[in-house]
Order: sequence, then C-alpha cells, then structure tokens
Amino acid sequence: MKIGEKIKRLRMQHNLTQEELADRSELTKGFISQVERELTSPSIATLVDILESLGTNLQDFFNHEVPEKVVFTKDDVAVKSDPELKSEISWLVPNAQKNAMEPILVHIEPHGQTPYDDPHDGEEFGYVLKGQVYLHLGSKKLRVRAGEAFYFPAQEGHYLSNTSTRPASVLWVSTPPSF
Repeated sequence: MKIGEKIKRLRMQHNLTQEELADRSELTKGFISQVERELTSPSIATLVDILESLGTNLQDFFNHEVPEKVVFTKDDVAVKSDPELKSEISWLVPNAQKNAMEPILVHIEPHGQTPYDDPHDGEEFGYVLKGQVYLHLGSKKLRVRAGEAFYFPAQEGHYLSNTSTRPASVLWVSTPPSF
C-alpha cells in the first residue's frame, strides 16, 4: 500500500487542496506534497493528525477496503414521487452523495416539473430519453427534445418542466451530488 497515494485520494475526495489539508493538520503544504509523492513518510503521530483532518483514523485507513459495488440493479433504485409537481426522481446509484457524480432518472408527467434547484458549485448534465422538456436556467428557458442533451455550470437556479401532453424522461447527472 502506498500511503501517500491513499492520502492524496482521501484529500481529493474531501475536495481539499494540499494547503487546506496542511492548515487543518498544522503541517506545511510542502510536507503534504512530499508525503503524497512518496518522497517522505510521516511519523505515526503526524499520520494520525493528517487522517483526523481527513475524517478517518489509523484503523480505517489501513483496513482492506471492501470492493465497492459497480453494477446496480432495479433493487438498488430509490424513488421519490412528488404528486404536486407531477414528477418522480429515481436515484440510480445508492449513497451517491459520497461520490463525485449523482446520476438520477427523472420522469415528468405532462404539465409537471422537477423541484427548483438553487445555484451551487458544480455542473449538471442531462440527456432527454423521451418526450421534451424545458430547461429553466436562471432567466433562460431552453427546449430540449428526446435525443438531445444539456450541460451547464450550476451557478444559476434551475429546474425542468414538461409543458407537453406526453410524459418525459431525462437521465440527469449532477456533480457534486445535490439531489
């Protein structure tokens, strides 16, 4: 096991820079960089400080990881229906909040819409599987038809609506997870 690589992976999972990790663990950015590049090894006490700053401990850090699930079936899907908005969100990957992306499947009935999503850091991608929707992005309203995709930075409020008389389905991926 390469300790430096694992520390770097944990740091990146927590969206921390080397400088932020160094500040949290009362070390220098240069030292963190050397550890991550396997140029030096931290003492046990220093490693404990780094790991605590990353929300873990020695035991969990050195435990062999259980292989993460890669293939998900319909039994893994969690669904939330909103009868008032006439839409349904299906989380395709359980516990996706711990991942960098969150894929969902959105079904919108005629004259329905998804919940409004406040501006946030990250990006949004969607692919319309059936029907057509309108992407409301800030003050813009953009039509997206079956077979078309959308992609945007999520710095403006956004949601989808279906003004047609047919249901619509959209594969939507948010990063970081926000649904």
